[in-house]
This record gives sequence, structure tokens and C-alpha cells, in this order.
Amino acid sequence: MYHTVSRFKAVRNFICIQITRYCPSLPMKNWIYRHILGMKVGRDTAFALMVMVDVFFPERIKVGDNTIIGYNTTILTHEYLIREYRLGDVVIGSDVLIGANTTILPGVSIGDGAVVAAGSVVHKNVAAGAFVGGNPLREIKPSE
Repeated sequence: MYHTVSRFKAVRNFICIQITRYCPSLPMKNWIYRHILGMKVGRDTAFALMVMVDVFFPERIKVGDNTIIGYNTTILTHEYLIREYRLGDVVIGSDVLIGANTTILPGVSIGDGAVVAAGSVVHKNVAAGAFVGGNPLREIKPSE
């Protein structure tokens, strides 16, 4: 695993992510995400308490404006498998609502205005304006 990410980067990111997980100040969280972890975070975006972003590649996460990421959500941009590893950017649009305890897997895009129900596993792209949920992820209400 450390052949792909330096130990220094992993430790630095881990410490910063743990601080943001418990930090009550949304502007401070977003500052750490943008300026230390290299994420692209839009205006008026809110990460709830306990959100866990990818420790090794947080810079591969992009979140639009006015988006809410719910409590204890996990956003992953890498997967280590038995014989390989995969990387994928995660792009979350503007005006998106991600419910609590959601897991977003690598390489996924969530379109503008989408809603992801709490407890979902997002393993595929979500269309703009769609309402999706569950595991496996399914459309609850089609995009309009």
C-alpha cells in the first residue's frame, strides 16, 4: 500500500481528516479540505459530523456548491484488492443531498440536484435530479 502513497502523506491526511470529522466549524472544515487535503469544495457546502473522506487520495474528491454531506458518510477514491488497486475520482454536483451513513465508492459521479437516501451504497453514477437509495443502489424517484 505504501508503494502508492507516502507514509508522510497518509499520516498527515489521517490527522487532518480526524480533526475535520469532529470539528463543529463548517468554514474551518472546508478550509482544511481545500487547502491541506486538496479537495475541490464549493461555496456553502456542508460536511456533517463524522464524515470520512479518502485518506490516501482526498484530492480526487470534488463537491459542488450548496451541497450537504450527511453524518458518518464515507467517500472513497481508491480500492485495494488482492492483486490490484483501483483509483477513481468522485464528483458530487451542486445542490446535492447525501443522507447519513452513506458510502460513496471510487469513480462515481452524482449529478446536480440529486438526493441519496441515508444508508445507501453509491456504486454507480447518479443522474442529475434523481432520488436514489439502498444497497444495491436503485432509483426511488426518476430525475425530472
